[in-house]
Amino acid sequence: MIRITYSTLLVFCLFFCVQFAGFAQDSKKKQPKRNFISRYINNVLNDTVSKERSQFFVFPTVGYRPETGVEFGVTPLYIYYANEDVNNRLSEMKAYSFFTLNGQYGIRMSHALYSDKDTWFFLGDIDFEQFPLKYYGIGGNVPQKNIALVDATQIRIKERVLRRVLENFYIGLETDFRSLSNVSFDPAEGRDEIDFELPFGADGTTNFGLGVGFVYDERHNVLNERDAFFSEFAYLNYNPFWKSDVEYQLITLDNRIYKKVSENNVLAAQLYGEFNFGGDVPFNQLSYMGGESLMRGYFKGRYRDRNQIAAQVEYRFLPLKLGFTDRLGATIFTGVGEVFNDWDELQVNNVKWSAGAGARFLIFQQKDVYLRFDYAFTKDDSNFYISIGEAF
Repeated sequence: MIRITYSTLLVFCLFFCVQFAGFAQDSKKKQPKRNFISRYINNVLNDTVSKERSQFFVFPTVGYRPETGVEFGVTPLYIYYANEDVNNRLSEMKAYSFFTLNGQYGIRMSHALYSDKDTWFFLGDIDFEQFPLKYYGIGGNVPQKNIALVDATQIRIKERVLRRVLENFYIGLETDFRSLSNVSFDPAEGRDEIDFELPFGADGTTNFGLGVGFVYDERHNVLNERDAFFSEFAYLNYNPFWKSDVEYQLITLDNRIYKKVSENNVLAAQLYGEFNFGGDVPFNQLSYMGGESLMRGYFKGRYRDRNQIAAQVEYRFLPLKLGFTDRLGATIFTGVGEVFNDWDELQVNNVKWSAGAGARFLIFQQKDVYLRFDYAFTKDDSNFYISIGEAF
């Protein structure tokens, strides 16, 4: 998937126009009152909001993906400290909504919210999408090109409600609702027909997972942590919901460490695992590789199977020491991972890799939040990503 987003260019162009207009007026010794757009761009680029105050930022996006064509969207972000107390952890809510000229649309929302004194932790995602996805098959040795294009309506609502029981240690309820409907498998480009057996779930499924989560979380800034450890163990039991016969179980392990190497440099690492067992798993709910957060560079769902193990390491220069500005940063990263059905299929020579580099722009100076530009490549493909906050 390639998404080229011009929102940041738009922001800088507006900022340049505002500054140029201001310079022209200054030369005439006039000081007109700034309009809304001028004030908005100035507040974003100069970050005039004090650290304890909440901030809301929204910017338009224009992008392109082979599956959808041209996309138009809006990306809002809201960050705050509970009770405006900077001793609390930084909470964030962000979303991405889009539509295309082909009548396709979607919205993705995520949040990491901490209550006062960090007593409660709410961590979740909501996805609603109506657009086709590339299907390559199941397993770690699928064809280089997709064998079908799957059009469907997808809904996922995942939420964790966690209560702190010890310092940095949380226990709570985890839920996961998933629905795939209006499914159609169409031959990929260059194919005349579907000449393979359709996977389980090709007719659509709806199910609900309920379980428990254990989280150890030292992070103070989920969008850009510099010195902390995070670990999550989650168990979910999926059962039939509505007109579905899906029943299986899932264990997720997510471990992250952030180590401050120097004043501005951070070494970050993540070890991630997903393990499905106890029944048949719909193809869309298998553990998949790729996307903007883990194993960047791979098309989302390029490889999928019952289980996945992946690891990534990233070195961050936040910010770079350039002299003329302290708002630009950079990163280099690499990752390895594999999907598999049974443990005896896991072989070192089949492990997938990804690598890349990125640029950063410090968008919220008071809260240490960066706008992220990443370019990642693999042996199969390369992709470009833009987002707010670090990948993990």
